[in-house]
Amino acid sequence: MAHSFTQEYLQIPAVTRAYTTACVVTTAAVQLELITPFQLYFNPDLIIKRYQIWRLVTNFLFFGPLGFSFMFNMIFLYRYCRMLEEGSFRGRTADFVFMFLFGGVLMTLFGLFANLFFLGQAFTIMLVYIWSRRNPYVRMNFFGLLNFQAPFLPWVLMGFSLLLGNSIVIDLLGIGVGHMYFFLEDIFPNQPGGRKLLMTPGVLRALFDTPEEDPAYSPLPEDQAGESWQGARDEEEHHQDQDERRDHHHEPQDPDAHHR
Repeated sequence: MAHSFTQEYLQIPAVTRAYTTACVVTTAAVQLELITPFQLYFNPDLIIKRYQIWRLVTNFLFFGPLGFSFMFNMIFLYRYCRMLEEGSFRGRTADFVFMFLFGGVLMTLFGLFANLFFLGQAFTIMLVYIWSRRNPYVRMNFFGLLNFQAPFLPWVLMGFSLLLGNSIVIDLLGIGVGHMYFFLEDIFPNQPGGRKLLMTPGVLRALFDTPEEDPAYSPLPEDQAGESWQGARDEEEHHQDQDERRDHHHEPQDPDAHHR
């Protein structure tokens, strides 16, 4: 069973696996009182004056104590992060990481002017929004109560948050950042006079993407010599086989065979 779990875990795409694992581990550490939320929340003063740089990341990793809200967020985070990575970002890990950085930076800038302590939920809504816009014809069912098409999902989640008495500022932030990415990446480049503005840095491609084989690559001289020797050997063996077949075909027959 442990081997099966490990195998299933390793089959999760790399970025989705890393992010969801970091969220679960962070929440577990808080639950075990190894750390406190006060060490994780977004605080520009502590980041700038006391150089607590980790807060730029940890505020995206904590979704509250274990409970319904945490499980709800983890399910949506894992599901839509994985579907994006295995769908429209399949084979484009660097672009996926760049989308993470784009969303994180914009949300952090917004957090400088708003009183927001944790941005993980907004980040989840951003992922849901981008997936929903790229899959507009998928039919959704929300807890068996509502049937709608995918582009309405972020708004349904925002309404659900409102019913639970939560602030919708986080949801609106996620929708806004998600729409900015979707517009710059999918809509604007296809407009008359439009062009691609979001360019994934080369350093991310070098780190995360498998390098493409250079069509102009030529093997080293020793490799070429080895290939030539192997080719000559194969050709010699082929000629030997042909000679053996020819000798067998022309082998003299026993003259008394017809009388028998």
